[in-house]
Amino acid sequence: MGRWSRDELEEAFDAYQKTALAAGMSCNWREWADMFTEDATYVEHHYGEFGGREAIYNWIQKTMEEPINREMKFFPIDWYTIDEDRGWIIAKVWNRMSDPGDGSIHQEHNITILRYAGNMKWSYEEDVYNPAHFGQMIKGWMKSKSACEDKKSS
Repeated sequence: MGRWSRDELEEAFDAYQKTALAAGMSCNWREWADMFTEDATYVEHHYGEFGGREAIYNWIQKTMEEPINREMKFFPIDWYTIDEDRGWIIAKVWNRMSDPGDGSIHQEHNITILRYAGNMKWSYEEDVYNPAHFGQMIKGWMKSKSACEDKKSS
């Protein structure tokens, strides 16, 4: 048996998802970053590795304020698994853009690895994905957005 119950791990992961959605909608990532321990590690395969809650916050806030990134508002979970013995959660997370105006869905996934630290905090996150796939998805979203704007101005 692990240090934490499955119920506690589920509750923490549910809070993580709700906080990510709120951050995506508001473009304020402070509460999301506060879900990490002060000495947490965040490994992001495109942007690098960040050590500590404040470094994680500074990176995510700056990155998600960028014009295209701020349109990535939704993070639905496709599936997840919980390793109760070790306190790990591994999930397939969709990174979904806002509606470009035509109702189409533009999203790409990553695999997120989270290590729970107790007290509703995470000590580690790693996001594994193919940046080229994200680039293609964003190009498709931009094309749809542009087409919708062209229709509105005609």
